[in-house]
Amino acid sequence: MSFDDDAYGALTDHADDARWAYGTGFADPLAGVPTAVPDGVDHADLATYCLMLGDDALVMSHRLQEWVTRAPELEDELALANIGLDLLGQARLLLTRAGEAENAGRDEDALAYLRDATAFRNVRLAERADEDFAHLVARLLVFSCWRLPLLDRLAASRDPVLAAIGAKGVKEVTYHREYAAQWVVRLGDGTDLSHERMRAAIGAILPAVGELFEPHEVETRLAAAGVAVEPSLLRPEFDAAMAQVLAAATLSTSPGAESSDRPATVDESTTQAGRGRDGVHGPELAEILAEMQELARALPGGVW
Repeated sequence: MSFDDDAYGALTDHADDARWAYGTGFADPLAGVPTAVPDGVDHADLATYCLMLGDDALVMSHRLQEWVTRAPELEDELALANIGLDLLGQARLLLTRAGEAENAGRDEDALAYLRDATAFRNVRLAERADEDFAHLVARLLVFSCWRLPLLDRLAASRDPVLAAIGAKGVKEVTYHREYAAQWVVRLGDGTDLSHERMRAAIGAILPAVGELFEPHEVETRLAAAGVAVEPSLLRPEFDAAMAQVLAAATLSTSPGAESSDRPATVDESTTQAGRGRDGVHGPELAEILAEMQELARALPGGVW
């Protein structure tokens, strides 16, 4: 910027600065990636699968941004904001792919802002409200320990777009898992109070874990076609990662411990009353969408 430039011109003249925002100046993560749906792949199934993964990221991202200004430290607010932006980026790519696959004229905005709750396909873990910071990091740990191996396997998908999204997402979600794990260990192996609150948070999340590994018929068909990931195959890696973190956080006990003394483990048995993949959600998702979609529905056709 020279002293002859006006301030507004300097802000908008960002061609030589890839760091600037306004949605430009960034490398397209899907540049050069073929967009044709692979032969033999059902377009409706691919669209639904992309909605599933995109909705997971979109709803989880919205929940994370609620903690900006509420986290314990400014550094954590920035970290959670960045994690939320990572997931929002994944959601945009996946919803765009869903729109391309269904070929019904809906773009990422229409899919994000103009669907009702029953049309969302996110797992119910993503929409849960967080009672406190311990609940937040417990939920983020479970979410990232599940999503990381999913994206890692998705990088080998026959669909080139999903493969590119998976490869990009692995780097992002690796950090998400590390951030959550550090806080779970810090609180679990901290004071008596932080230990008990972390134990309670992990326990509260466990009923939502089983849904993550229940195959949906769309996932099963696309997994057989080499496009999607069979959810049940992710369980061993998830259990191993969770066990490592819980042990470091002093939140695990010996198998012979009395049930009343046993802290939260990943061996849950509670069954959800309906699955998010089938469009069954709690009132929390409706509350999220009411806030997230308010402007788009108030100004139909608006572009910003």
